[in-house]
Amino acid sequence: MTEILKNLCNANGISGREDEVRKLILSEIKPFAQCRVDALGNIIAFKKGKNSAASKIMLAAYMDEVGFMVNYITESGYVKITPVGGIDQRVVYGRRVIIGKNKITGVIGAKAVHLLSGDEKNKVPDFSEMYVDIGVESREEAEKYVSLGDSVYFDSDIYPFGDGFIKGKAIDDRAGCAILIDMIKQEQPYDLYFVFTVQEEVGTRGAKAAAFSVMPDKAIVVETTTAADIAGVSGEKRVCELGKGPVVSFMDRGTVYDSELYSLAFNIAERENIPCQTKTLVAGGNDSSAIHVSGEGVKTVAVSLPCRYLHSPSCVIYEKDYENAQKLIPLLAGEMASC
Repeated sequence: MTEILKNLCNANGISGREDEVRKLILSEIKPFAQCRVDALGNIIAFKKGKNSAASKIMLAAYMDEVGFMVNYITESGYVKITPVGGIDQRVVYGRRVIIGKNKITGVIGAKAVHLLSGDEKNKVPDFSEMYVDIGVESREEAEKYVSLGDSVYFDSDIYPFGDGFIKGKAIDDRAGCAILIDMIKQEQPYDLYFVFTVQEEVGTRGAKAAAFSVMPDKAIVVETTTAADIAGVSGEKRVCELGKGPVVSFMDRGTVYDSELYSLAFNIAERENIPCQTKTLVAGGNDSSAIHVSGEGVKTVAVSLPCRYLHSPSCVIYEKDYENAQKLIPLLAGEMASC
C-alpha cells in the first residue's frame, strides 16, 4: 500500500466538503503539473508530456466520499443525520464517526433492541430513526461542539490484511486519485489533463463542470466498482472479482462506453500480460455519465478497481489489482493520446 493512498483514505471529504482531500492532492502534484481549482472545487491539472497529443485526453478520479450531514439536534443532545451519497443502512448502526471541523467523536445508534416490536426486529432502522451519540446530555451542550450542516465521516483506519488485501473507508475513489497522482509524478509520452472531481457521490456534478472546462476528445475515468465475489453469490451476480485485475466496463446505468476504447484496453492488457476483466452485471455508474455527454460528446472508457463492501467504512481491494491498474492506465492514456 502506497503512503499516498493511506493518507488520502484517512483524509475526510464528503460531497461538497472535499477541502482536506483537495489540499492533500495539490501538495502532491503542484511541483509536477500546472494546476487550478474551479468554482465547484475540482482540481484541473495539465501535465506536459514529451510530445504534443493528437487527441486531448482527460483522466478523472473523484475526491468525495459518502457520509452524512447534521440536520437536527434533539433536546437530549442526540445528533440527527442525513446521508450524503448512497449508503446502505445495514452498515451504519453502531459505527464510530467523526463530526465537523472539531472532529468530535460519536457513535451511531437507534432504538434499543429490547424496545423493538416484533416487526421492527426484522427490519433495518431508517436513517430518520438513527442518531449520533456524542456523550452529552442536552442540546445546549451539544451545540458547543456540533452545528447544523456539519459533515459526519466514518471513523475507520486503512490497513493491509490477509494475503495482499487492503481495507479502509473512502477507497472509492481515493484509490483512483492515488493512481492519477502517481501518473502526474512520472514522465508521460504525451500531454495529458488530469481532473480530481467533486460531488460524484451525489450525481457526478463536478465532472460535468470539469469536462466543460477541459473539453477533451477522449476520457478515462479511474474509480472503483462493486465486487460481489463473496460466499453465497454465484454467476453474473458476482459482477467482478478481486484478484482478476482492473475492470473495464462495456455499460453501466449511466454510460454505454465507447466500444473502440473498450477493445483497446483489453488489447493492451493482453499484449502486456496485465490481468483485466469486465463486469458481468449492468449496475452502478460514475463520472463517465456526465463526461461522455459534455460538449460535442467525449469518447469515454472507465477503468475500475474491483472493491468489496463499497460505500461502507470497510471497503476492501486487492493490492495486485491496484498495481495492475497502475500499469494499464498510463499505457491506455498514451495510446489514446497518440491518435
